[in-house]
Amino acid sequence: MVDIGSDRKPSPCTQLPILYSSYESDTSWRVRIALAWKGVEYETRYIDMDAGEHLSEEYAQLNPCKKLPCFITKTGKVLTQSLAIIEYLEAMYPGPFHKAEAFSIALDIACDIQPLQAKKVLRLVDVELDKREEYARKIFEMGFEGLERRLENLSGTYCVADQISIADFCLVPMVFAATKIHQVDMKPFPYITRIRNTLMTLPEFRTSHPYNQPDCPETTKGIVQ
Repeated sequence: MVDIGSDRKPSPCTQLPILYSSYESDTSWRVRIALAWKGVEYETRYIDMDAGEHLSEEYAQLNPCKKLPCFITKTGKVLTQSLAIIEYLEAMYPGPFHKAEAFSIALDIACDIQPLQAKKVLRLVDVELDKREEYARKIFEMGFEGLERRLENLSGTYCVADQISIADFCLVPMVFAATKIHQVDMKPFPYITRIRNTLMTLPEFRTSHPYNQPDCPETTKGIVQ
């Protein structure tokens, strides 16, 4: 059963915001990175996607779209959609990253690449499993081709110049999905690969990694590269 608490508000004793997350959800990982980067203390409630907890009526009380992540603010307001949550965090804990270029790259990833290879979309592709994988890889390759060209012009140390931004929060989980789940060859994308490797040296990106989450299976827990 999904633990949504007796009400939607965080505990009055701690007043911590709450993140509903899963190690399997790359969109949840974006938000975990942002929370870590901003230094926000919060409570995590883990959703077992394999068991379909995100599809339950209990969870639908919080997020009628039955998707992850879901974020409850200190005042009990419910936010859904990872980019909206990150925008809220930037408003509450402002930093130098909020640029149009960064948000544009984040949208390239979150709207043009990620949804087309999501599990629920792949299940609708009426072909054999290996053909679904081929489809997913093609989606990544097409999306990464455009992203690579943009990063040639915009990137410095990170996606946009030398400041960590919302674009970086989105990039790392997407590369993980491409390489670890769908075995996409990253050799044609040196800018994406370099930035991802640089970001993964930072503790905020490593501690928020799916394989470092308490709900991750023991077989992969702690295996972060």
